Amino acid sequence: MQAIRCLVTGRVQGVGFRAATARRARGLGIEGHARNLEDGRVEVLARGGSEALAELVRWLWQGPAFAHVSEVALEEAAPTDDTFTVGAFTTE
Repeated sequence: MQAIRCLVTGRVQGVGFRAATARRARGLGIEGHARNLEDGRVEVLARGGSEALAELVRWLWQGPAFAHVSEVALEEAAPTDDTFTVGAFTTE
């Protein structure tokens, strides 16, 4: 089990990015959350298997139909239970 934090930059707020990310993550069996940041980016905190996380990161570069992603900054995160919603992927 690994955990990552992705900061997605571009036209990613107001286009259904968080909800679409949650659907994709759930389909991949990933736990975590997606939330809007004040600076216009979306933060995605995700925990799962390495292949599922790699697939999610590939998807983040595309996002939903009306999104335009210019950057996905990726860093490892501590996979502690208190930072994840167990068994679900949420939007905040």
